[in-house]
This record gives sequence, C-alpha cells and structure tokens, in this order.
Amino acid sequence: MKILIIEDEWALSKSMVSYLKSENYLCEVSGSFNDAIEKVDSYDYDCVLLDISLPDGNGLSVLKFLKENNKTEGVIIISAKNSIEDKIEGLKLGADDYLPKPFHLSELSARIAAVIRRRRFNGENILILKEITIDIVAKTVAVDHQFADLTRTEYDLLLYFAVNKNRVLSKAAIAEHLSGEDAYLHDTYDFIYAHIKNLKKKMSKAGADDYLKSVYGMGYKFEI
Repeated sequence: MKILIIEDEWALSKSMVSYLKSENYLCEVSGSFNDAIEKVDSYDYDCVLLDISLPDGNGLSVLKFLKENNKTEGVIIISAKNSIEDKIEGLKLGADDYLPKPFHLSELSARIAAVIRRRRFNGENILILKEITIDIVAKTVAVDHQFADLTRTEYDLLLYFAVNKNRVLSKAAIAEHLSGEDAYLHDTYDFIYAHIKNLKKKMSKAGADDYLKSVYGMGYKFEI
C-alpha cells in the first residue's frame, strides 16, 4: 500500500515515514503545496496524509484538487488546527478522517488501515478469491488454508492485482506501485518480470491456479 505524506514539518514527516515503513507501507513525502499537487496529479496512492498548513498554500486545496479530478485516494487530515470549523470543512470536502496533532503513530497507522479497508476492501479484513485468501491485517496469503511463503513485495504485488482483478494493469502502473516515484530510476521493467515470475511460481507451488496473465503489448491481468 502506498502512502503520500503531505507535511512541511521535516522531523514529523521523517518519524511518520520511519514508523509506516516498519508497517510495510511504501511512503512518499511532499513538503509543499505545489509539489503535493504535482505528485497527486502524476501518481496514485492508497491514502494521503494531509497537513492543512503548507508554506505555499492551503492543504484543503489539495483535497479539492483530488475530488475535482475524481481521484480515489483516501485522505486523512493531520493538523495542529484542531478547530471544529476545520474538521467540518475538511470532512465536507471529502476527507475520510481528521487527526489533530500531536498524535500517536500507532493511532495514525490504525486510522490509515481503516481508511484503506473501507475504500479498497469494502470494509473487510479478509479478501477471498476462490482458493486464495488474503488477510490484509496479518498481511498473509493462504491457498486452501495453507500459507504461501511470499516476500513483502510479492504480497504487495498480489494484493495490487487482487484489488484490480480482471483489469489490465500496465507495466508502468505496476512499476509505480512497487517503487513509487523512484520507478523512473529503473531502465527496464526487468524487476517487474522477476517479481511476477517468482509470485507465479510460489502461488503455483502453494496450489493456486494461474490467474495472472500477460496481456501482449499492454501489461498483466489477474483474471479470476
């Protein structure tokens, strides 16, 4: 799962990245309004953590931009402005949650998980796709009740395909999901091929049918 942290307090954003990475989230950081707009316009995220007070603009305008452009990211406002007016305005604009500063990182992580669960998994903790069971809380995968031994990247990749089942995902979209804004650092998509090959091999070994199909000239599709 990919998180964008829009926060101009460097120490706070650093601590959030450190904690959320330990929770297996892929994190990107933006410290200004203009950079935040550029990122949400160029990439997709599972959840955006949004500070209202940015040095070059109002964070609520980032929220407006997301909604006006039909982006589906969950949004949690994190702000020192703990007024009822700010909360109401943020929620009216479409934010999923509002967390005043200071906050415990464990609470932040729990709220992120709740927002992603509601938006991506219809409020469920368990995703069942025929013989495959994905536990998004424990971050495990089982095939006919036997656990599959997947790496974190392979788990993320399988979950990404499962959420987007029966849709063709381009190699660029897969690369961005796995590497975020660093995807462009890869000269080729060889790392995608390697991860998909390993995922297919491990899922087959665990007893799952081969649902992951290559779509010539376009990308891959989890056909189920």
